[in-house]
Amino acid sequence: MGVDAEIKSLLDTGKVEEAITFLTRMVHQNTASPDDKLFYLLGNAYRKQCNWQQAINAYSEACYLNPESPAAEAKEMILDILNFYHKDLYNP
Repeated sequence: MGVDAEIKSLLDTGKVEEAITFLTRMVHQNTASPDDKLFYLLGNAYRKQCNWQQAINAYSEACYLNPESPAAEAKEMILDILNFYHKDLYNP
């Protein structure tokens, strides 16, 4: 089973902490040649946990390593959610 499939399996079964631990270990082991995909998957795990800041950090690292990473779009989606302002909700 590849890393992608293993992480997907962990996330699908609700084992988000285990996925984060696994990915963090993988990221630290690959410091000589960091892989943007690992950071993207780590961002996905943090996003599933609603840990927006850590997700943005992981996506940012993935984008730094590979500007064409799907992490760029995921990061923008989180920022859009966090920056959402609905004036009618604040001015009844």
